[in-house]
Amino acid sequence: MEMIYVDHAATSPLHPEVIEAMLPYYQTVFGNPSSIHQIGRQARQAIDQARRTIAKKLGTSDQNLVFTSGGTEADNMAILGYALEHELNGKHIITSQIEHHAVLHACEELEKRGFDVTYLPVDETGRVSVNDVQEALRDDTILVTLMFGNNEVATVQPIKEIGDVLKGHQAAFHTDAVQACGVIELNVSELPVDMLSISAHKINGPKGIGLLYVRNGVKLRPVLFGGEQERKRRAGTENVAAIVGFAKAMEIAVDSIEERQELYQQFSKILIDTWTKEEVIFSINGHQHERLPHVVNVSFRGVNIESLLMNLDLTGIAASSGSACTAGSIEPSHVLVAMFGKADERIQSAIRFSFGLGNTVEQIQRVANETAQIVKRLGQQSEFIS
Repeated sequence: MEMIYVDHAATSPLHPEVIEAMLPYYQTVFGNPSSIHQIGRQARQAIDQARRTIAKKLGTSDQNLVFTSGGTEADNMAILGYALEHELNGKHIITSQIEHHAVLHACEELEKRGFDVTYLPVDETGRVSVNDVQEALRDDTILVTLMFGNNEVATVQPIKEIGDVLKGHQAAFHTDAVQACGVIELNVSELPVDMLSISAHKINGPKGIGLLYVRNGVKLRPVLFGGEQERKRRAGTENVAAIVGFAKAMEIAVDSIEERQELYQQFSKILIDTWTKEEVIFSINGHQHERLPHVVNVSFRGVNIESLLMNLDLTGIAASSGSACTAGSIEPSHVLVAMFGKADERIQSAIRFSFGLGNTVEQIQRVANETAQIVKRLGQQSEFIS
């Protein structure tokens, strides 16, 4: 039985060209990039070249990129590093209720250290109000951290408009762009952000590597202590092979964005058209237009989502009910709760399909058909039981 993977928002398979690019740095050029001998210098050159490649794809200078162990560390570095460095200017931070837990838990940690955090609500599409941001701003606000595109429902936030609101204010602007990177264009020279987090394993790169873009002049307090790597901003021996793989994955992803956007839109249409034809009762969660193209979050009324996921898995289809970082949690999605409220039935029947490398039209058609049949079967069972 062919396995169909439609959980690319959780993690993505390594692109074959990424594996090929990484192998030499495991086998022959394995030196410590801080060493002065030839193998060490070759490793350092590989990092420098990878940093330049990624910087070019992001529209910035290589000096503005700090490699981290992933998106979580990049978010923590931005939030904790900035807040602790600038707390004499104020201790107020603004974020939203639908952020990734790497952001929410970092903010909660700062609250324990005496900071005041405002958690902005979102509307039913998952969008933050620009007016709410403006009204939440205070003289002592030092940081606004809002995700670019949501990892569960795909809604894209009004980043440019929020940046306009922050012009002339002391607050720095950080965005978690982990889910957006590689599926929509990110040019930091045109974005009104001071810091931006991304992660390689969402774009067919290796796990364990990410980065934080830091605009010129933005000062951060280190959150790791040790050596003087990354211009003294992030201690620890660099993961050379992963950095090389990250650069290759970034190159491939950015160069194929338009082609993949069209394909993912076709995939979404197949799902929606099939379920409509099969007379399945469903609702799409998230903004219908301002959204990431590779994620479809949908609620099937009256269907137990765990049963649906298990039945899909038995047919060889791997999907999810939300963020992989909260897998196994008995709590409902904090994103959907923020959008709909705790009592809404959509929260208990929401499933996420996310597309990526290896998916085909034939696969997505099978996903659509299998889902429709399972939903109708489970729906009939629940009606019979009730």
